[in-house]
Order: sequence, then structure tokens, then C-alpha cells
Amino acid sequence: MTLAQPTPPNPDALLADIVALGGRLQMVRTEIGRAIHGQEDTIELALIALLSGGHALLVGMPGLGKSRLVETMAVVLGLASKRIQFTPDLMPGDILGSEVLEEGADGRRAFRFLPGPVFCQLLMADEINRASPRTQSALLQAMQEGRVSVAGVEHVLPRPFHVLATQNPIEQEGTYPLPEAQLDRFLLEIQVRYPTLAAERAMLLATTGAPEALPSQVLSAEELMAAQSLIRRLPVGESVVTAILELVRRGRPESSDDEEIIRHVAWGPGPRAAQALMLASRARALLDGRLSPSLDDIAALAPAVLRHRMALNFTARAEGATLKGTIARLVSRIG
Repeated sequence: MTLAQPTPPNPDALLADIVALGGRLQMVRTEIGRAIHGQEDTIELALIALLSGGHALLVGMPGLGKSRLVETMAVVLGLASKRIQFTPDLMPGDILGSEVLEEGADGRRAFRFLPGPVFCQLLMADEINRASPRTQSALLQAMQEGRVSVAGVEHVLPRPFHVLATQNPIEQEGTYPLPEAQLDRFLLEIQVRYPTLAAERAMLLATTGAPEALPSQVLSAEELMAAQSLIRRLPVGESVVTAILELVRRGRPESSDDEEIIRHVAWGPGPRAAQALMLASRARALLDGRLSPSLDDIAALAPAVLRHRMALNFTARAEGATLKGTIARLVSRIG
């Protein structure tokens, strides 16, 4: 008996799908930009994280529109969203859900599972570092596995499922910094910066006048998952694959050929960093209307992929080295 061979992909059909998706994504970016002023880089990276099927950590000062960004993305992408304000007294059950004992009309008692706010498609975890390590771990396990276990019973989370967590770089008293192993669960760490003068002027006029028009839905949850699947099929050149591997491996003291990296880095990026760069570079290329990623995509995405996956040692701090400078040194050797 001869086994049937799988049908090879049709290059013309793939090209048509990529071009069509690129056009829809431009509409998504434009619609989000109507509500979020002066944060083009943040919007791009957040979209890249979702298109890659991952989660993102938004780090920035209060009042820069992080919460509004998540709300707007949920509407434009057609995702059911919820928000959790993390506090030190928040318990895992407040996120995952819990079982309650109910009595029926016939007098019989039975447990019923009440889903927590994690049962959504886009979850905003506001100030995630203010929750206890136990609560953080409960959420991060759900992020990694796509399901939760309550009272020994597993419950599958909706698809797609993405977490956009926020963290303020100030007011660190009473916070619980995320361990490095848990930070690795985030595809990207996005630095949300102050807007430019022109962008802040436009935001000031837009937000203090007549009420702004609400954003419109451009994609559905099903279309987003189809886009995530298509992005994984984008061709990647050998030079880009080689650059990703060299960048990640050069950032590890054990395998680096750079004496400064060996001297300054306590631990470097693991295999998840290479996977994140591969997926994110494909998504960035598509957002820019290109059919395959380039070395410029790797250079642009390296800080967001690496800064929460590396740490400097005491020698580096004593010599005035910074993580930003170390990543820039790695990027400078791409190509």
C-alpha cells in the first residue's frame, strides 16, 4: 500500500494570503493609532506580540496610555477582554476562578466551577509586580499552558489567549519583582516612553475636546488565529536564521566569543529568545508590507526580546556597563 503524500503548499496562494493579510493589518494599525496618540512603536510591538501568538510586558510611567492601548486593541481585534488590578492581597482564586457548593431543587449538593477573569481572550494584568509570587505564578502558568487546574480539574482557556501585563518603573515599595524564569514567559518587554512634543500636542487637543469616536472592529478572533498561523508560514532566509542564532548564542557567557560579554553577563538568553525573534521578525515584516524578515527586523526587535532575558553581574555594574549598551553591542555584530 502506498501512503498518500502531503500536498505541497501553493506559493501563489500563500503570496495572495500574505498580501491580503498585510492590507488588513495596516487597517488594524491605523484604527488603533486613531485612539492612541504618539505611541507608534508601542502599538507596533504590541501587535507583533499578539500576531506571534505571545504575551507582552508593558513597562512605563503612569498615564502613558497602557490601559487604553489594551482596551483599544481588544475592540479592533474583536477579542473578549478583561482587566485585573493586581494588589498584594489578590489570591490565585481571584484570577483563575473557584468552586462553590450549590444545593439543587432536589436537595442535592454539588460543586460548580465559577470561571475567573483569566477566562477571556485578551487579559490586561495591571501592575503585575504588585501581586504576591503565588498569584503571579498562577497567572504565568495559565499563560504558558493555556489552561488552569482548580480542585484537581483542568479547565481550558479560550483561544486565542493573550496577556498584556503592565509594570511601572517607579514606586517599587511593596512590590514583588517577577523572577527571571517567569519573565521569560513574555515574548516581548515593551518600553512605553513619553510621546514627542507634536504627538503630545495632538493628544492634548484630541482628548480635551469633543468625545472621540470609538474605535471600530477590523479583525475577529478567528481571523487573528488565522493570521498567527499564516505568519508561521512566512519564508525566512538562511542569513536571518544564522543571525538569530549567532545573536542569542553570543549573548551567553558560556558560548560567546566576545570578551566583554563573558566578563559582564551573569546569564544570557535561552532558546525562547531565538524563538521569539523568529516569530516577531516575521510579524514585523508583514506589518511593514514585506514578504519575509530581514536583518533590520532582528536589530529592531533585539532589545524587546533580550532585555528581560539577560542580566549583568557585579563586575558590569562596577565598570558602569548597562544592559542597553550590552544589547547594542550584540546588535552591532549582526550581519
